[in-house]
Amino acid sequence: MADVVRAALVQATWTGDTESMIAKHEEHARAAAAQGAKVIGFQEVFNAPYFCQVQEPEHYRWAEPVPDGPTVRRMQQLARETGMVIVVPVFEVEQSGFYYNTAAVIDADGTFLGSYRKHHIPQVKGFWEKYYFKPGNAGWPVFDTAVGKIGVYICYDRHFPEGWRQLGLNGAQLVYNPSATSRGLSGYLWQLEQPAAAVANEYFIAAINRVGVEEYGDNDFYGTSYFVDPRGRFVGEVASDSKEELVIRDLDFGLIDEVRQQWAFYRDRRPDAYEGLVRP
Repeated sequence: MADVVRAALVQATWTGDTESMIAKHEEHARAAAAQGAKVIGFQEVFNAPYFCQVQEPEHYRWAEPVPDGPTVRRMQQLARETGMVIVVPVFEVEQSGFYYNTAAVIDADGTFLGSYRKHHIPQVKGFWEKYYFKPGNAGWPVFDTAVGKIGVYICYDRHFPEGWRQLGLNGAQLVYNPSATSRGLSGYLWQLEQPAAAVANEYFIAAINRVGVEEYGDNDFYGTSYFVDPRGRFVGEVASDSKEELVIRDLDFGLIDEVRQQWAFYRDRRPDAYEGLVRP
C-alpha cells in the first residue's frame, strides 16, 4: 500500500432531481479516476437536496435501504469501474420508522464494507434533522480499504470531539466529513474545527460542504471544502465558496507516523482520568 494516496472530494450544487445528481457525481468520479485518484467522497445526503430545511413528511421519499438500495448498488458498480474507494452519504431506511443519516463505504473492487450512521442530530432553524433521523447506533467504524483505513464523521458530528478521538483510536488514517452547512451559521468554525481535530487526533480529514442555495429554504451553502493534514495544514487550496468543484490532493500517510512520534498525543492520553466525560 502506497504511503502517498491521491484522494478526491466533490462539493456540488443541487441539480433538481436524483438521477441527474447521481449522474453528475459519476462524472466527477470518472474525472478523478482519470487523474489518478484512488478514493473519493461526496457531500451529506449527496443524491438529494438538503430537505432538512423544512419538516414535511413528503421528504421521506428520499430514503432507501443500505446497502441494497439503488444508489449504493450503483456506486458499487462505479467503484468497480473506476477502481476507487467511494464514500457515499445517503438517507437510509432500515425498516419502517427507522431512518438514519448514513454514509456507505465501498471498496475499490465494489465490495460494500459497511456504513457509518450520524450520531449527533441537530434540531435548529434550517437544520430540522430530528424530524427525519434517529441518532446513529452503529459505533465508530474504521474501514480497511484498498487505500488505507477510512472513517466517516457527518456534518454536525464535527462539533463533538469524542467521535473524532474514537475514530483515531480505531485506527483511522483519513476521515471523510460530509456536510451541509450554511453561510453565516458556521463559517468561522468551518476552517477551525476540522484542522484542530486533525491535529488532536493526528490523521487526515476531508471536509466536504455543499454549495449554493436550494429549493427548500434560504440556507446558502458555502462550499470551501478541503483536505487537512495531521499538522493542521490545508493540503493545497481550499475550494470555492460559490462554485461546484472536484478537489484532488495527494495525501502522504507517512506523515501520520511522523507526527505521532513527534507529538505523542496518543502515548500521553489519560483514559483513567476521563470518567467524568461520559457521565450524563
